[in-house]
This record gives sequence, structure tokens and C-alpha cells, in this order.
Amino acid sequence: MSALALAIGALLAAACVIFVALPFLREPDPVEDRLDEPGALERRALELAEERDRALAALKELEFDHRTGKISDDDYRELVGPLRARVAEALRALEPTAQPSVRDSGSDEGARGNREVPPRIANG
Repeated sequence: MSALALAIGALLAAACVIFVALPFLREPDPVEDRLDEPGALERRALELAEERDRALAALKELEFDHRTGKISDDDYRELVGPLRARVAEALRALEPTAQPSVRDSGSDEGARGNREVPPRIANG
């Protein structure tokens, strides 16, 4: 009886595997296997995302070169401002509905830079 139960169990397991794998083994319909051409807004969003990524990569590389001593402090200060502006511009362009944030106006402006402070959320 145990040999018969093993055979039935093996057939049932094989049937389950085939049933589960069948959708992955079928060829997709040609109609469903097409990507639509992105619209003008999607293309613009992709361009902005690529610009943001390029600017962030350049900023990261500049900071790495400064930390490793390849770039002097004076050169770093001269190059970092325009790169940060480029990153900020790309981020603002990607989020057209973003609300303006509250700027930090502390006395340590030189040490902290121009960091933005998010608005506080009231507890309650």
C-alpha cells in the first residue's frame, strides 16, 4: 500500500509543479509583449532623473577626490557650489508640486551650509 501511496504522491506533486510552472513556460502574446512609447511628460521625467543622477555622481566623485587629497580645499570650494546648485535644480524640477521648506537661519551658517530644515509636525 505504501508503494501505491508514494506513486500517487509523486504524480500529484508533478501535476502541481507543472500547474504552477505553466504560466512561466508559455510564450507571451505579441500584443501584450510591447512597451508603449513614453509620453512627453515621462520622457521629461526620465531626462530630469538622469540629470539628477549625473549631478549626484559628479558631486560624490568630487567629495571623494577631496577626501583622498586629489583636490585642494580651494578647488573643492570653487567646484562644490555649482554642483550642489545643479543637484538642487534637478531635484526641484522632478518635484514640481513640492512645498517650499523652512530654511535654517542659525548662527552657524558657515559651518552647516545652506541645509533645509523640514517643517515640524504638531503632535496631537
